[in-house]
Amino acid sequence: METYILQLFNGISVSSIYVLAALGLAITFGLMKVINMAHGEFIMIGAYVTYVIQNIFLSYVDKSLFGLYFVVAIPAAFVIAGAMGLLLESLVIKHLYGRPLDSMLATWGISLVLQQLARSIFGAPNVDVKSPAWLDGALLLTQGVQLPHKRLFIIALVIACIIGMSVLLYKSKYGIWIRAVMQNREMAASLGINTRLVDAYTFAVGSGIAGIAGCALTLLGSIGSTLGTYYIVDTFMVVVLGGVGTLLGTVAGGLVIGTANTTFEFFTNTSIGKVLVFTLVIMFLQWRPKGLFTVNSRSLD
Repeated sequence: METYILQLFNGISVSSIYVLAALGLAITFGLMKVINMAHGEFIMIGAYVTYVIQNIFLSYVDKSLFGLYFVVAIPAAFVIAGAMGLLLESLVIKHLYGRPLDSMLATWGISLVLQQLARSIFGAPNVDVKSPAWLDGALLLTQGVQLPHKRLFIIALVIACIIGMSVLLYKSKYGIWIRAVMQNREMAASLGINTRLVDAYTFAVGSGIAGIAGCALTLLGSIGSTLGTYYIVDTFMVVVLGGVGTLLGTVAGGLVIGTANTTFEFFTNTSIGKVLVFTLVIMFLQWRPKGLFTVNSRSLD
């Protein structure tokens, strides 16, 4: 029984990382139809921002306040990754709307440039981020079931981000604009919505969420310039399985893939587990190409 509880918790923990990494991509991919292969590098940027802020606290802030560095790093990762996303959108992406293959090649090239830039600045070896003391330890349920505080914090952070995105999309004026442009761009523009501004800000928000994902990943291990490449395929798979442009679909897709990964790996091994998940996802998309949830509108129909 304890083994199954731990297995379920591991599945939810892995799923939370996938959901957080895919949240921003789900909106930008659904809104602009841009295949952003550099999305993983925004995760990397968020991780390195956390590393830099840790070093700033170690060098210039009283040691008694070191535990607060992670609280500062979360919004900093969002802002800096979002600013980089806004810059990328302004310089490159805005010229590639309606050209998905060109956008894929261009952003893939940008991802390689960003990886090399990270190596030049921080070096090729991976670096470690020391977690704050308040995240050490574990929640003891029974003698054999301990839930690490780090993973519990990541799950709570993901829930907070999902709530924040829900409020943005469904309770704000800007969210109405996003959904209007996503469902029928021409009609939204004819009603006076500045679709160019919506595209830019939405891409920035999506990149910022990826930065938060990178910040969270520093709690699980060392980070390096190729951090994002480990998650980009799974992130796209989550978005496609859940349904492009739907928040609920992203959450559902992340939960399905995360729990399936850990379950198959438990009974087989990592490689075979990945293959089985990919196979099942491909079979499901053959039956339901639009994913678990779809956005219905006249323009899409």
